[in-house]
Amino acid sequence: MNRTETKVVSCPNCKKLVPWVEASQYRPFCSERCKLIDFGEWATEKNRLAGEAVFSDSEEEPLQ
Repeated sequence: MNRTETKVVSCPNCKKLVPWVEASQYRPFCSERCKLIDFGEWATEKNRLAGEAVFSDSEEEPLQ
């Protein structure tokens, strides 16, 4: 890749093209809005990683 070429990625939420440069504050997202939408999907477990749970709620150690 030539030093003058800027890598461009698609926003994971809206698919808008985002230049991969330090000035792109929310990269890989195009905006704070898209970043927060993605965070909300993880927080509500709409997005999850596949696999076995490490422990269930009943196996948690009591807080001290």
